[in-house]
This record gives sequence, structure tokens and C-alpha cells, in this order.
Amino acid sequence: MGEARPASDGEWLRSAVRDYEQRLVSYAVHLLGDADRGRDVAQETFMRLCSQPREQIEPRLGEWLFTVCRNLCIDVRRKERRMNLLAEGQAELQVAGDAPPHAGIEQEESLAGVMASLASLSPNQQEVIRLKFQDGLSYKQIAEVTHLTVTNVGFLIHTGLKNIRQRMAGEAGTEKPHGSRTRR
Repeated sequence: MGEARPASDGEWLRSAVRDYEQRLVSYAVHLLGDADRGRDVAQETFMRLCSQPREQIEPRLGEWLFTVCRNLCIDVRRKERRMNLLAEGQAELQVAGDAPPHAGIEQEESLAGVMASLASLSPNQQEVIRLKFQDGLSYKQIAEVTHLTVTNVGFLIHTGLKNIRQRMAGEAGTEKPHGSRTRR
């Protein structure tokens, strides 16, 4: 943001890869449910960047990369759906992330609860929440990537987070002593 503009196109491309590669791989892995295919899609995204005029892409680099990555993931899923209809159940198993090895059991359980709650949301809600909190995109950037309105993005994030909070509160509420009741 306050950084100097890379002088050559090669430096600019290397900078884009350094700044966005891990985020794009993570996004693609989430959308596809497979680490190898996610890396392939991220690589293809950067290959397409190489053929674009820097002047047109540079002002909106993040949005452009996530949009291209998303569209490539959609293409991969369409192709796979035509070729093989059984992958959906397996993809859900592969999407679950591993907790960091240094995390405590309690933190792992909390993360598992949040991830389970997130997985229960609609695909649109999952996608916009991940773009917002995992990838740090603004509502406007998310709208451009997903082809939704900014208002719709805000609504999806708001209702998705509300649902997650309610589910998490419901799970915490199941641990109440046997004799306690909740008043309405």
C-alpha cells in the first residue's frame, strides 16, 4: 500500500506471487476440496496474469486474481461433474483443515465447532465469509469476485456469522447442568 511500485514487469509478477500465492491456493483448495488441484488452479491464475497488460490489472490486482481463481475453480468443478459425479462426499472430507500442532485441545474443539458451523452454511455464505476473514478482502472486492452486490455480500456475511454464533451458543448451552432451564 505504501510500498514502492516494482520497476519491471518481472518484479511486479514476482511480487504478486509472493503476496497472493498462499491466499489463492487456500481459496482454491476450499472451493475444490483438494490441495493438488488448488495449487494447479492458483498456478494457472498466475499464468493468466502473465498475459495481461499490467496497467489494466495493477490497480485491482487482488480482485482480478481472486475472480480468475474462482472462475477456474468453477470450470474445474463443472468438468469434473461431467466426468465423475461421486466426488462431492469425498471433497467434504478433504476440506476439513488440520489444526496447528501447537494448538491446545480446547482450541482445537472450538475451531472444530466453528468449522462445523461454517460448513453448515450455504455455499455463498461460506465463500464470502472465507474471502472476508481468511483472505482479508473488502465487501466491494468480494462483490467483484463473486458477482454479487455489496449489499448482498454484507447480508450473507451478517446472516452467516449470526448463524455461526447461534450454533456455537447452542452447543455451549448443551453443557448446562441438567436441572437448569433457559427462560423465554
